[in-house]
Amino acid sequence: MPQVHIIGLGRSGIAAARLLKKDGWDVKVSDRSFSPNLQELQQTLQLEGITVQLGYDLTLTPPDSPNLIVVSPGVPWDVPSLLAARNQGIETIGELELAWRYLQSYPWIGVTGTNGKTTTTALITAIFQAAGLNAPACGNIGYAACELALLYPPHPPLTKGGRKRKNQAFPPFTEGGVGGVNSTFLDWIIAEISSYQIESSPKIAPKIGIWTTFTPDHLNRHKTLDNYYQIKASLLQRSTYQVLNGDDPYLRNNAQHSTWKNPIWTSIEGKNNLIGDPAKGVYIEDGWVVAFNQVILPVSLFKMVGKHNQQNLLMAVAAAALAGIEKGAIARALATFPGVPHRLEYIRTVNNIDYINDSKATNYDAAAVGLTAVNSPVILIAGGEAKEGDDTHWINLIKTQVTTVLLIGDAAPIFAQRFQQLGYENFEIVETMEKAVKRASFLAPQQQAKVVLLSPACASFDQYQSFEHRGEHFRQLCLNLMSN
Repeated sequence: MPQVHIIGLGRSGIAAARLLKKDGWDVKVSDRSFSPNLQELQQTLQLEGITVQLGYDLTLTPPDSPNLIVVSPGVPWDVPSLLAARNQGIETIGELELAWRYLQSYPWIGVTGTNGKTTTTALITAIFQAAGLNAPACGNIGYAACELALLYPPHPPLTKGGRKRKNQAFPPFTEGGVGGVNSTFLDWIIAEISSYQIESSPKIAPKIGIWTTFTPDHLNRHKTLDNYYQIKASLLQRSTYQVLNGDDPYLRNNAQHSTWKNPIWTSIEGKNNLIGDPAKGVYIEDGWVVAFNQVILPVSLFKMVGKHNQQNLLMAVAAAALAGIEKGAIARALATFPGVPHRLEYIRTVNNIDYINDSKATNYDAAAVGLTAVNSPVILIAGGEAKEGDDTHWINLIKTQVTTVLLIGDAAPIFAQRFQQLGYENFEIVETMEKAVKRASFLAPQQQAKVVLLSPACASFDQYQSFEHRGEHFRQLCLNLMSN
């Protein structure tokens, strides 16, 4: 019986373990943690015949080494045990790569980028579902990819009546839609894919690859900007069609010189700003979204604020066009799209001040986008686990739009020192989210602020399990505020 070792007992690791156990593997799962929740999971999985080792780091002891190692997304690709495994010729892959091996007979959409991935993935999913397609999101949002492999067989046949799975290549839009949801098989898989997941998934080849933005991030893991860029680019290079945000400065200046097979560029600045043939582009012109020379919908139907969200909109429309989805389904989905939790998410208004949760802004560029999108003046809550990157643009926006920055988490003294270096003094170190929300509610009326914005520009792991955990805490604190 072949042996597999899975590192990480999160949702993706559990799904990978169950998938391989179902397929006849001898499965072991390990996790460094030894929390009560994991101990309960350990008991459940061991009843299923899956060995679980808690408080454990993988050690390789031939001849008992596994035939395969599967890595959860949060596990660094260059930890010593994984380097040793690859040096010994032990196949080492990510959970997403494992799912691809079972589900590659379906067409995939792979969405990557520094910022904008989640919103774009959610928009595409909403459009496809409005068109009656069984097209779930997976990866960083929605399902773990291996959960889909557990739920759906790998080889979809023709549907009744002879209609093939919708796997349209390039346009045209249809007028009558694409039929009802087939719950037995998938029509499309829509995957949000981080650089960590691409790095450990060398074979994933989406039908449509989408690159939303590119700015410095995760350099503590990828070391150089070029390494980070090449990891992202590799997913697009394996894709049949490439959709690229032509308004992103780095992509515009660098990716346009790459040899793409079927590049589709987008721009909110109109047809004349497109790279390449406008007939193969998606853009906004005179208040209308135009895709492949066809007018699709007025931009005013789309309620999400900010130019960055219009960029996300165009990439989602491009994916829909490539899949042959009717214009009516696109318009219906976008007119009712509620937005993405934790990304410029409106929580409530108290004393005429809007409280907005942008916890997903985990780097300087995402936080700068958040500041640009909301009304000023702003009380800003920032801080957490600091990341590398260029903070200059973010701080310049703070100088013009923010009355006070309330600093939390490990990054608070680092940010305070950086603000002082650049001549900004309107900050307070408050340490915790509870103190920040309380202080913001006191300061905002005095300073005539219009918005209290949580946009941390940091990872969350110093005080929280995830950015979602941080955002939910902020939400609850805001809901507990009393109006005057």
